[in-house]
Amino acid sequence: MGTVLLLATEASREGGFGFNSDILETNLINLVIIIAVLFYFGRGFLGNILNERRTGIQEAILEAEKRQKDAAAALAEQQQKLTQAQAEAERIRTASEETAKKAKEAILAQAAQDVERMKATAGQELESERERAIAQLRSAVVSLALAKVESQLKTSLDENAQHQLIDRSIALLGG
Repeated sequence: MGTVLLLATEASREGGFGFNSDILETNLINLVIIIAVLFYFGRGFLGNILNERRTGIQEAILEAEKRQKDAAAALAEQQQKLTQAQAEAERIRTASEETAKKAKEAILAQAAQDVERMKATAGQELESERERAIAQLRSAVVSLALAKVESQLKTSLDENAQHQLIDRSIALLGG
């Protein structure tokens, strides 16, 4: 920038725009020396910064690739666990359905046995009630028959017939 300014100043003194060929006046040598020094010493400094930056970027890329591989492995493992869990859930569901079916069959069988037992108990109770009713009827018939016979005996048997009957009954009994 300084060179351009110097050239412009020189051009304005002479009354126009031109090129100053005097090397010492234009400080062209100084500029070349400064650029060479900067290039020589700055190259190492700038090269080190760029190398450090390149190394950092490479490490970051390697780390990202490693994390991607780890994430892919973790994803595959979790998918495998999910598949196993789904298979286990299906097995448990099937087993519970089978258990429920067996329990249902057992309950139905038990209910059928209970119904049969109740029928048998009801039949036995009905039979015992029938026998008790028949026994009561027999007892009532016997009581009525005895009452009728007793009333007939009182009216038809006299004192002499009663003694004969008693003697005959004693003889039958063995006395």
